[in-house]
Order: sequence, then structure tokens, then C-alpha cells
Amino acid sequence: MKNLLVPALVALSTSAVLAQTTPTTDPALAAPATPAPGPLTTYGFVDGYYGYDFKHANGNDRQPFLYSHGRQNEFTINQALIGLRYDDGKVRGALGLHAGTYVSANYANEDPVLRHVYEAYAGFRPFAKAWLDMGIFGSHIGFESAVSKDNWTLTRSIAAENSPYYESGARFTYEVGPKLTLTGLVLNGWQNIRETNQAKALGTQIQWKPSDKILINSSTFYGNEQPTDSLIRRRYFHDFYITYAASERTNLALVFDVGKQQSVTREKYDTWHTASVFVKQKLAEKFSATLRGEYYYAERGIIIRSIMPGALDQNFRVAGGSLNLDYLPSSNVAFRVEGRYLNGMKGVFARSDNADNRSYGNVTTSIALSF
Repeated sequence: MKNLLVPALVALSTSAVLAQTTPTTDPALAAPATPAPGPLTTYGFVDGYYGYDFKHANGNDRQPFLYSHGRQNEFTINQALIGLRYDDGKVRGALGLHAGTYVSANYANEDPVLRHVYEAYAGFRPFAKAWLDMGIFGSHIGFESAVSKDNWTLTRSIAAENSPYYESGARFTYEVGPKLTLTGLVLNGWQNIRETNQAKALGTQIQWKPSDKILINSSTFYGNEQPTDSLIRRRYFHDFYITYAASERTNLALVFDVGKQQSVTREKYDTWHTASVFVKQKLAEKFSATLRGEYYYAERGIIIRSIMPGALDQNFRVAGGSLNLDYLPSSNVAFRVEGRYLNGMKGVFARSDNADNRSYGNVTTSIALSF
């Protein structure tokens, strides 16, 4: 009997050990590990559009102070963009090239070799929570950017169109904490890659997120933007905006800019200021709408007509609004339609057939792809 019990006990022990060590799932059926994203990424964006201006008599160009989606009654490309970005946590950089009517309008005064550079910079962390970048990069000013898919509306406000989209210089960013970021900049100037005089401009930016629903931004610019052979006219500019996520479907934004530049005598200052309000509402899973109201005033047309207005130049005052409807058939495609109406002082929207015209309306539609 003892001889029979020993083999039986050995068999039971072996079965128990095997039961404890045998995997409960087939390794062949286990989900493969997701590889960590590499430091080098690619990106691209194409924004094709068609715009139509009502009672238009100035050819295919829209108003001279509108630089994005600036053509009417013409199927064309606002911006076609492709680029590379590198970020390993300690070193970063980017190179992006673009073309389109946005480039033709905004980079007309740049060297032909540089006009198609969207961004080109290199940077590193001098210490924890800080970045130092140098090169060409997006502007630190404004609620709206050059890439339309990142904006709540298809076309840009007059304020965005007449403040920098891009900058060239050195940028120091310090992440004080998850809610506060500080940036200081030394720049060639107000939206120019090549230097236009021997002076350098200074800029600052403060971004504060007191909560997940609120973002507060304050950006400044100081510099002399006159040609080398002109008298110095110092320019001061401040951009302020706040965004608020009122609910899962409703977002609000308020933008206010003010700028001053020394006049011809340098004893007084020409002033411009602007305000915009945005209300974005999600209508359904793939549909949203944005309502925008805006106002722009420039004493003697400073900035919007000339960086050096004369004593007899007229003031510029315009107010209006727009309604934007968006349809997103997928996460990287946007179909957008926008109607816009502006009204201003007598003659501000002068046409070849009506020199006193003071109103302006248009419709713009776009299909944009990002990858």
C-alpha cells in the first residue's frame, strides 16, 4: 500500500506546481506593447478655399488689410504646410515649409529665399523647466494663429490680420508650474524675418491657467519699426485675451489689443485698439458654430494702412461680425463655411465704382486636411 501512495503523492504535487506556473492566457493572444513615440515627428496641413465678396469691384483681391484667405471668386490654397519637429525632452527644433495665398500676402517683403519658411528653429533646456530657442517661430501675440484649423473661425479677425503671425529671434520660456508659463523674446521686429534696421525689439508673454476651464494671456511688444534712414518711432503694444470653457458644448473668448507709436514729431503717439468676442457652440458630434463680433480703431490709419501715417491721414474705424459653421467628418478633416459683414467710416471700403462705400460682406468656404 505504501508503494502505491508514494507515486500518487508525487503525481499530485507535480500537478499543483504546473497549475501554479502555467499562464492563464495564451502568449500568442496577448496585446503587443505600444512602442513609445520617437522624438522626431512629421506634420502637414492643406487649406483649400473659395471666397465670394458681395458687390465687389476690385478684381480678385479682397480688402488690403485682409491677408489670410485674401482672394475672392477663385478656388485656391490659403496654406499648404509640411514639416518636421524634434523633441527628446532636452533638445528640440522644427523645420516647416509652406506656400499659398497666405504666404504671398504676409511674406511679400521678405527675402525670396525665406518666404516659404513657416518655422525653423533649434532649442535646448538650459535648466529644468526652461527652454531657449533661436530661429523663426510663430508669434507670441494673439488668440488666432496662421493655421486655420487651430482657430475658432475660418477667417481671421482684423486684429489678428494686422498683428504678427510669425517672428524671428531668440525665445526664452520658463514653466513656473503647470498653471503658469513665462516667456521673454528678443526679436528682429514686428513680423519680419530679415532685419529692417539696426534695432532689436523686445517681447513678453504670460500664460496663466487658474483652472482647467480658464486661460489668461498677456503679451507685449516694444521696438522701433522704422527703416534705417527714418527717425526712431517707438512702438508699444499689448495683447490680452481670456478663454473660458463654460460647459462641455460652449466656449467663450474675449480679446483686447492696444498699441501706441510715436508720431512724426515724436511728441505725441498714434493709437490703435481693437476688441473681439467669440462664442463657440458644439451643435452635435461633428458640427459646431462660432459667432464673432469685432471692433477696430486706428488713429490716422496707423499700422493698418501705414507704419508712418501723415498728419492728414484719416482715422480707420470698423465694426462687424461673422458666423462660422464647421463640419468635421473625421478628426483630421474640417469643412467650414463662414459669412461675414463689416461696416465702417465713409470710404473705408472704397470700390472702383463707389469711393464712399462703407460696408463689406463676404462668404468663405474651406476644406482643410491635417496630418
